[in-house]
Amino acid sequence: MKHIRFFLPLLALVLVFSSCRHDEYIVYSDEQDTGKQTTEGDLVGMYVLCEGNMGSNKATLDYLDLAADNGTIRYLRNIYAERNPSLVKELGDVGNDIKIHGSRLWMVINCSNKVEVADVESCRQIGKIDISNCRYLAFDGGYAYVSSYVGPVVVSKDAPLGRVYKVDTLTLAKVDSITVGYQPDELTVLDGKLYVANSGGYRVPHYDNTISVIDLATFREVEKIEVAINLFRLRSDKYDQLWVTSRGDYYGKQAGLYWLAPDGNGKMKPQGHIDTHITDLCIVGDSLYYIGVGFNYTTMKNEVSYGIVNVRTHQTVTTQLSDAKEIADIEMPYGIIVNPKEKDFYIMDAKNYVSSGELLHFLPDGTFDWRVWTGDIPAHAAFVWKKR
Repeated sequence: MKHIRFFLPLLALVLVFSSCRHDEYIVYSDEQDTGKQTTEGDLVGMYVLCEGNMGSNKATLDYLDLAADNGTIRYLRNIYAERNPSLVKELGDVGNDIKIHGSRLWMVINCSNKVEVADVESCRQIGKIDISNCRYLAFDGGYAYVSSYVGPVVVSKDAPLGRVYKVDTLTLAKVDSITVGYQPDELTVLDGKLYVANSGGYRVPHYDNTISVIDLATFREVEKIEVAINLFRLRSDKYDQLWVTSRGDYYGKQAGLYWLAPDGNGKMKPQGHIDTHITDLCIVGDSLYYIGVGFNYTTMKNEVSYGIVNVRTHQTVTTQLSDAKEIADIEMPYGIIVNPKEKDFYIMDAKNYVSSGELLHFLPDGTFDWRVWTGDIPAHAAFVWKKR
């Protein structure tokens, strides 16, 4: 990806007795050199979506250039505003999810009620889809599926059921929608079905505890699977299992990681769980990498956890991703993404939520490599691969 700067000419008209000057405000990206050299490979970059604190309208998009022309890995902050100068300064309020599908980059901007779609290579906007309180993305064939809380950001026992919207990835038109559980979060496609984690987070203490199962051929909900309260992350693995996290109730009911597998009739059923609070996870091969921050009401302190679970054996392999001092110094681990080929990994540190965060890179063995400053609350990332 080329680093593109946009320059607008200054138009000056000088008359005999008066002059006029017209300036347009352009936001330029900020660049930081990691000091590390680029290497040959299929991975050429990574987009990082920074949430920005809710209500601050500060969601931004950063880009890690792993194939820079000068041979040095560099990090570009806030590139979306620069490459789309005709749009508003920032992306909007709360960047909630980012994924690449084909040649397009999709970004869910939660409280701005929209999904932004851009060209992967140029990062220029292609269009947007208006979806109220949108949350997360999944893809299957020529369609995107977007979970939505539907209602406003208000905690209430009367908060409405959520929906999943079906969007044509070519035209960006909403072609269908379906009601699911309360406040649906992550969703994933597996064997012709769409699974949706329902949280019920707005209806505290009456949380939802189900996964909605949607048959993609008919786009109808065919089942609800009871798992645990306040579900959040939902991913599938190569063994056709589902992994879903529960945030608990933040008091007495423990957060956990649950796995589901098909029973004798081919229906997904919960098989077991691990008691740990998980903020984000990434599955690569047999390994489920996770990070977590949970508040301990006994000690009145945040407890940070890291680890790897073997998805085949369902056993915890390690509770320590790295012995490096830099990982111990992370203030608020908020996102993790693992290179599926090389197994090196990146951790996003949200710091204090209201100022710049950090992206840290670790080698496969956990050795610290480099760190850079990001936008506010770096939380979601998507790899960019070389065109074939």
